[in-house]
Amino acid sequence: MRSWSLVTTHDPERTEGDATHIVARRAVCSAIVVIAVAVVQACGLSPQTPSTAIPRALLNQARPIGTGPLFQPPATGPVIGRCARPLGRRSGVHVEVFAANRVVLLPAGIGTRPPRSLLFGQIARASCYGAMVTLGPTGLVLIRPGARCTLGQLFRSWGQPLSLNRLASFRAPEGTHVTVFVDGREWRGMPAVVPLTPHGEIVLEVGPHVPPHSSYMFPHGT
Repeated sequence: MRSWSLVTTHDPERTEGDATHIVARRAVCSAIVVIAVAVVQACGLSPQTPSTAIPRALLNQARPIGTGPLFQPPATGPVIGRCARPLGRRSGVHVEVFAANRVVLLPAGIGTRPPRSLLFGQIARASCYGAMVTLGPTGLVLIRPGARCTLGQLFRSWGQPLSLNRLASFRAPEGTHVTVFVDGREWRGMPAVVPLTPHGEIVLEVGPHVPPHSSYMFPHGT
């Protein structure tokens, strides 16, 4: 199970007005990590000791984030489902997208309507929230209880195409197709019909193969 990335904590008992507290908490956690690393280095110790080194398997799976609009397209699609306030209780699904051996970022704001306010790159408040939303560019998709959402609906709400030969701004090279992994296992059907089930880890790829993660450490409350 992956535990090396900081993620936004979502408390289902909070309203969207309390999202600023959630985002601020993430910033504080990041600061604590930076301070801890600085202390270790000041003591003459390497942060890459056997007890803290990043596992080799995670290094093999790591890819840089692509730059430019092809790799970081904004959310431009419609809200799926009823758009309501507050955000309310949600369950999490994690979605990762890779193209040309780079990370394609799911943006903050999928499934929300303006006006929106941001804090540390996260959605702190929106006019309303649909059946599935992203509050930050972490790949964490928050699903309303009882909603039956699919990858196709997520990409529609994002405003990006998804098919066997198209993944957002990228086309599959000749003789290949878009590959989808669900919890580490290859999906054999159409990408658009993959269900967004609670605590699912979904990886989409086009281009060079990226070893998929099979799980994700979800924030408390999702």
